[in-house]
Amino acid sequence: MLLVLEISLATPPFGLLLFVVKGAAPDNTTMQEIIFSVLPFILLAMLLVALLIVVPEITLILPDLISR
Repeated sequence: MLLVLEISLATPPFGLLLFVVKGAAPDNTTMQEIIFSVLPFILLAMLLVALLIVVPEITLILPDLISR
């Protein structure tokens, strides 16, 4: 759930996190540079969400190991 929220805040149409990064970045940093540098992280997050949807048992591996 938190991962999906992160993806939604970093992608258009609004992209609030992109504006936060723009505010923290040096003045000569363009929005295009920020978008291209964030893109790999967003794609990996989307891949992880898709993997968790397809194989939801992944989320229970650690609790199962602890309960043994």
